[in-house]
Amino acid sequence: MPDYSDRLEKALEITGDAAVVSLAYFRNDPATETKADQSPVTLADKATENSLRDSIQRNFPGEAIFGEEFGQTGDGDKMWIIDPIDGTRSFIAGLPLFGMLLGFLVEGRPKMGVIRMPALDEVYSGGEGLHAACNGTSIRVSECRSLDGARLFVNEGDKLAVREPEAFQRLVRAGQLRRMAADCYPHALVARGLADAVVDYDLQPYDYLPVSAVVEAAGGIMTDWQGNRLTMASDGRTVTAATRELHAEILALLNQP
Repeated sequence: MPDYSDRLEKALEITGDAAVVSLAYFRNDPATETKADQSPVTLADKATENSLRDSIQRNFPGEAIFGEEFGQTGDGDKMWIIDPIDGTRSFIAGLPLFGMLLGFLVEGRPKMGVIRMPALDEVYSGGEGLHAACNGTSIRVSECRSLDGARLFVNEGDKLAVREPEAFQRLVRAGQLRRMAADCYPHALVARGLADAVVDYDLQPYDYLPVSAVVEAAGGIMTDWQGNRLTMASDGRTVTAATRELHAEILALLNQP
């Protein structure tokens, strides 16, 4: 099995440098535009992605890069995937729960991921053959096996309520403790063992592939709503769970006829 530890160390350095860029704009009213899909983008998103791209190109010349703001450059089996500010709406509102995602893929499969929370000064990392860690300390998912006892996050609840109303109504009655949320941080909390599951919706590959590498390094599982492995072509509906038993129960709840 290839050793990705050196790449992970460099990825932590690269995202740490880029976090300085995003924090310089945070709560500083950066100029905002609306993209074709009606999602917001700020100067901070673009400047942060440029910082990440420049560092990757300098350290790993010739490898492909796919980012939210500037698309794909290069091709080949090795690709870096970037979400410079995961949670732009949170960023604009001054909420410190926005993240930064960086993943490394080989033939489309995530081998390593970083979830950095600049305003919280937390960074989660992990990958194939690597321990999951938060700020350098090893982390592990919980042992929760039952939805009745689970700490469940429901992400993008406003979209779910409109587009998947029956599933949403089941979710808001599930679990021992429920929180409505968004973006990457709830998934990081599952990896850390502080939450047990996340149901997410309307994601892009740069939202879920870096995160899945961290979750799975921590012993968890992250798939689409049918239980399939996540790929660049997944439909953006995901389930993250601490254990296979809990994961199976959530899939059954989501897919009730």
